[in-house]
Amino acid sequence: MSDRPAHEPPARLTRWEQRTEVPLFAAGLLFLTGYAVRVLTPHEAEPWNDIALTLVWSTWLLFLVDYVARLHLSGLGSRFLRVRWLDTVVLLLPLLRPLRMVQVYQAVQRRHDRPRLNLYARVMAYAGMTVGLLGFAASLAVYHLEHRAPDASIRTFGDAVWWACATLTTVGYGDATPVTFWGRVVAAGLMACGLALLGAVTGSFSSWLIQVFAREDEKRPPERG
Repeated sequence: MSDRPAHEPPARLTRWEQRTEVPLFAAGLLFLTGYAVRVLTPHEAEPWNDIALTLVWSTWLLFLVDYVARLHLSGLGSRFLRVRWLDTVVLLLPLLRPLRMVQVYQAVQRRHDRPRLNLYARVMAYAGMTVGLLGFAASLAVYHLEHRAPDASIRTFGDAVWWACATLTTVGYGDATPVTFWGRVVAAGLMACGLALLGAVTGSFSSWLIQVFAREDEKRPPERG
């Protein structure tokens, strides 16, 4: 029987994830670029729409290949959908690929020793960048779903960006709100994801400050009685 803890992925899967992290991140940016062109350019703008559509489908096929590889290397079989549910979510909804940041933050939280400070800095930077990408993706999705709807308050992409900023920061001015069913589904998802990611930033920053203060206390000479 293997001594590997139940929550720890197999070595082959870990190596695969390490090798594909950067290429898949680049593919995610290409997917987002293609989707943005499809949403923001007129339908008669050729050949850009066809190029964007090809980019979207080709990058999604890369995500599918990665998903199949993870399923095979994990050795989980039918349990893969339950244990690695986030992989399934980002395959079906590639605009949510920034949510893979959650796995990075969980890896930091599972460490029993004292993490290096630069690891906290990486988590904060990655989470901050993820919030930006997720907000941009949500803006595209809501603009696509809302701008032609009757009584819509989100008519331009600028309106959608303003709505995303208000939603992510939990300000909620209410001057721009989704009115369609799927637009509200995107809004609910952005609220939940935004709170989780901003919580990751806040938690990592707080942990980093606690470490700094603890080390300063250790360096301080003891008071004489």
